[in-house]
Amino acid sequence: MTDRQFLELAYRLCDSLETTEINLLYEGSVTQEVMKEFTSMTENNLISHAERPPVQRKVFYVMVETLQNITRHAERIPGDPEDVRRGFVVISHNEEAYYVVTGNVIAESSVPKLKAKLEKVNSLDHDGLSVLYKKQIQEGTISDRGGAGLGFIDIAKKSGNKIDYDFVDLPNLPGYKFFIDIVKVSR
Repeated sequence: MTDRQFLELAYRLCDSLETTEINLLYEGSVTQEVMKEFTSMTENNLISHAERPPVQRKVFYVMVETLQNITRHAERIPGDPEDVRRGFVVISHNEEAYYVVTGNVIAESSVPKLKAKLEKVNSLDHDGLSVLYKKQIQEGTISDRGGAGLGFIDIAKKSGNKIDYDFVDLPNLPGYKFFIDIVKVSR
């Protein structure tokens, strides 16, 4: 997927969300340094919009967690340097909500497990998510990429909404899919 294709996809997603303002749009390598910049820019943007502190915290948390997912779970695109994990992030809003949209390349073989996890998370209410969270802490193990399996559970709990997602075919990258997740944080 080229840089232009990444950005075109991001803009199409924003249009489909019917947002009135894009607060942040980025495509490229997602590193700890980039995450620090995003958190600072997002915090300043939320403050400048006089957003209520609970909404600020939720948007901030969701953004950090989804960016960490990219740094931990994105596959390296063939041809990119070994340490580069590319993705995109869009934060936009309308009168009703903020939307945190992220996307990254994953191995096609990862899709069934990820889809099952997201379907499980989306099937639960807040109490069910709390039970699943506790169960994951007690029974879960740390993956080889550093995750404990809590991210999507906590994102759904904190946002109070289901996680919308899709797996987009990548004709130029056989064996890979582009994973997109959209998290709505009500205002």
